[in-house]
Amino acid sequence: MTTTTTTDEQPGLARGRLGTFDIFFFVVAAAAPLAVMAGAAPLAFRLGGIGAPGAYVFSGVVYILCAAGLTAFALYVRNAGAFYAFIGRGLGRPAGVGSAFVALMSYALICAGFYGFFGFYAATTFTDSFGIDLHWSVYALIAVAIVAFLGYRQIDIGARVLAVLMILEVAILVVLAVAVLVTEGTANFSLEPFAPGNVFNLGSGGMFVLALGAFIGFEGTAIYAEEARDAKRTVPRATYLAVGFLALFYGFIAWVAVAAMGVDGLTEFTVSDVFQGLYFMLAESYLGSWAVLVMGLLIVTSILAATIAFHNATSRYMFALGRDGVLPAGLGRTHPKYRSPARASIITTIASLVLIVVTLICNGDPYLQLLLWTNGVGIVGIVALQALCMVSVIAFFRRDRRGHGVFRVIIAPALGVLGLVVGLVLMLTNLDLLTGRTDWVNWALMAPLVLVAAGGVIWAIRNPAREAPASVED
Repeated sequence: MTTTTTTDEQPGLARGRLGTFDIFFFVVAAAAPLAVMAGAAPLAFRLGGIGAPGAYVFSGVVYILCAAGLTAFALYVRNAGAFYAFIGRGLGRPAGVGSAFVALMSYALICAGFYGFFGFYAATTFTDSFGIDLHWSVYALIAVAIVAFLGYRQIDIGARVLAVLMILEVAILVVLAVAVLVTEGTANFSLEPFAPGNVFNLGSGGMFVLALGAFIGFEGTAIYAEEARDAKRTVPRATYLAVGFLALFYGFIAWVAVAAMGVDGLTEFTVSDVFQGLYFMLAESYLGSWAVLVMGLLIVTSILAATIAFHNATSRYMFALGRDGVLPAGLGRTHPKYRSPARASIITTIASLVLIVVTLICNGDPYLQLLLWTNGVGIVGIVALQALCMVSVIAFFRRDRRGHGVFRVIIAPALGVLGLVVGLVLMLTNLDLLTGRTDWVNWALMAPLVLVAAGGVIWAIRNPAREAPASVED
């Protein structure tokens, strides 16, 4: 194993700052559970029918299988550039560098797109609720300032902020769920949403695009391994806890909509013109108008929390590539006081600002262009890398399982690959759901992923300085 060293001139990331729940909050915050449920779940119901709760649970099972291999691999490779390090160790440096460029682009695009998401929802919420009519870009720039500040400072400060924001957004959905169950009791209790025939149907392709996409960022536990306390225990616990929580939470909150309206009532509502307001309608009906206001505000903070998490992930990939000489070495240096990847964080902020400015100059829509186009590309890139990472796990443990059971390091990753490949195919055949376009623009948007991957492979072949990405040992 190649080991990185730290010096006074080039200190490493702060060691031992993050515990299990700190990393858990980063991963769950990146998933933005309130935005997923209130924003995406109604569309999942509309596309795939009553089986949406089952689709979320099934997607969680796929990622639990992936987590088995990922956490085993993380015992031997701990690096802030998780995909880069994992794929590089299992499949070789060219594949690792190619995947690193894809990961960096994907995370950076998702991060930038979330500023449009934030600006859109913040402008809508503050206009409707308080009569404050500001352009979306004002809110987006406020979010940039907040995220830049937290990204530049110590990692544990950002973790505390995410913890508060995530607890609040989960709490409002739990309160809604309790209100529904107390009011309705078992009157609408049904297992139909989990029946295989309802989960896997002719409309499930589009539904699974949303369900699998709801778990994007689960591999983020490995990104923070260098900064974790007792990473051998912390990273596996955080990974299983995050994926398990999201699977059960998504499935339960989606099922609550069925419990509130019944199978027939929900089906009728989700094909109406107002289907997107499903959870706001439920909040007003079961909790009152105050809940609609609170939910609107918490969606804004939910998006902000996700943006912080993706900003941190992007800057740490950039840091890892700078440290290993793939990108300029200056990006691989940390702040002398905060031990954060400060330079990489600044570049990530600048890149996001550029896309915001381009959107403004082109008079683009913060949701339809800045969010959907960037996240469409980013989600496809991340799922492709997740699948390749599972292949790398199998390759790494194929000859020597290093004491691990065959299920954990061979069978589970193989099943994970199968699920992710199916998900990737569904995404590519339903690109209009991810990008909002139905024409050549979809493929033009995806082309850069192929180009940066090829560029990374070519660069690594021409610069065989290392056999594998650097790792950090305890």
